[in-house]
Amino acid sequence: MAKATAHIDAVIVGAGFAGLYTLHRLRGLGLSARVFEAGSGVGGTWYWNRYPGARCDVESMDYSYSFSDELQQEWRWTERYASQPEILSYINHVADRFDLRRDVQLETRVTAAVFDDATTRWAIETDRGDRVSARFCVMATGCLSDAQVPDIKGRETFAGRWYHTGRWPHEGVDFTGQRVGVIGTGSSAIQSIPIIARQAAHLFVFQRTPNYSVPARNAPLDPDYERRVKAGYAEFRRQARESRVGFVVERSEESALAVAPAARQREYEKRWSRGGLGFSAAYADLLTSQEANDTAARFFRDKIRGIVRDASVADALCPQDYPLGTKRLCVDTEYYATFNRDNVTLVDLRKTPIEAITPHGVRTREAGYEVDSLVFATGFDAMTGALLNIDIRGRAGRTLKATWAAGPRTYLGIAIAGFPNLFTITGPGSPSVLSNMIVSIEQHVDWIAPGPGTWARTCPASRASSCPTSAASASTVRSATTSPQKATRGSR
Repeated sequence: MAKATAHIDAVIVGAGFAGLYTLHRLRGLGLSARVFEAGSGVGGTWYWNRYPGARCDVESMDYSYSFSDELQQEWRWTERYASQPEILSYINHVADRFDLRRDVQLETRVTAAVFDDATTRWAIETDRGDRVSARFCVMATGCLSDAQVPDIKGRETFAGRWYHTGRWPHEGVDFTGQRVGVIGTGSSAIQSIPIIARQAAHLFVFQRTPNYSVPARNAPLDPDYERRVKAGYAEFRRQARESRVGFVVERSEESALAVAPAARQREYEKRWSRGGLGFSAAYADLLTSQEANDTAARFFRDKIRGIVRDASVADALCPQDYPLGTKRLCVDTEYYATFNRDNVTLVDLRKTPIEAITPHGVRTREAGYEVDSLVFATGFDAMTGALLNIDIRGRAGRTLKATWAAGPRTYLGIAIAGFPNLFTITGPGSPSVLSNMIVSIEQHVDWIAPGPGTWARTCPASRASSCPTSAASASTVRSATTSPQKATRGSR
């Protein structure tokens, strides 16, 4: 027998940082809400990504909620960069501290969200037979949640075990004594390769595109630094919200070309020695001038060649065909040094592409590599994948897939023309993965569900037609009335 349709104010899809904060905010506005989460626990990306070495590349004191001063004062991080288990512990603590679990339904995947023009409500369906009618539908599905396994010829014939870094077994994997192949050299590979190399009998790294990576310089969190931040957390958070990337780094207003080469080298050395994502802020024009960027890229390539002893391997690890910072920098611990190990082989797929996966390993155009296990560190169908996996239909039954056939088009990454009261947290067209995600999440959720007094700042009389009209407007979710003229195109 089909389940009866439940009527609530809002459905939230996903129980990661975005979904849980949305639930907390909507409750504060007196609205009824239910979260549907495909996993068997809360945590979003930090629930699924448990590969060896998984940790955040934003520093711990920045990568946390700011909505509760009591929460940020009481929680104690142990390292400069928090590991996956510690972040998962944090988000579970938040779920318990704010009693969020009672409105979260786990192991439930939303399959459809259809807007009813007659009732102006969303009809939500799940793979467990739930049917919910809601005025608002909030997609907190994550930008990097739809794991992408490449469709390589012969993959299904592989006789060993294979894994994806974004769907890592919760019990962990022991590669001791095995021959292991890692396909991909993005962020998850850069974090996991040094650890897998220490376990495996031999590790083959299949690289198509080398990445720029800067040392993390991770260490136990300095208690004095923690005290200083907590003493001035309000100002610390304000600066983060007003920054370009959602966290504060030492930023120069000088041009890289306006300083002497020796001074520029010292600045780059200082940034490299400190570690972390602040390197791109060394000079104001690193992302606007090719000539300036070239100075930083050369510095990185020199560092790689200074670490990796085999000159041909070092050359293969050096990015050559895109500017530094145009992809998010990676942050690592001993990544480049790992290629000095006798049990690690780098396979340059630009010179010898993969032709097939065989029952016993990987065959490239020039050679075959026998492995016992394969790791796909191949990322995600980013930004749009999780959304397009759901049958989302807006006005007149038009599907999101058809609407985005030529690429995603949104209002600031948060709303989509023709899909009233459907919100996408950190969706395509917003800073999202190029920023501190939690700052971006809080910004989006606070726009959707503003607190008391917010309407006076964000809804002037000139825009009254798009603002709530009831006396309870300060405790009402913002209605989406996005017009195509205000849409922005994201990248696929």
